[in-house]
Amino acid sequence: MEHRTYILFSKTQNRYYVGFTSDALSERLRKHNTNHKGYTGRVNDWEVVYFEVYASKQEAYAREREIKSKKSRSYIERLVASAG
Repeated sequence: MEHRTYILFSKTQNRYYVGFTSDALSERLRKHNTNHKGYTGRVNDWEVVYFEVYASKQEAYAREREIKSKKSRSYIERLVASAG
């Protein structure tokens, strides 16, 4: 089973969201774009702009924490640009 660390972007909010999943990325994106109580539930225009694949859930989670710990929009934008 593959695990992914991913970055979403919302044009409406002009914000990024970093997460990880063991589900299919398309299914996880669908959940983010539904109306729910969480951070991403306020809008429904999230799109995947970057992802990395890992063999274990622990690796994917560690990478999510690493990206979030930078607290840097410019770091995230460099990652996104490197995928393009």
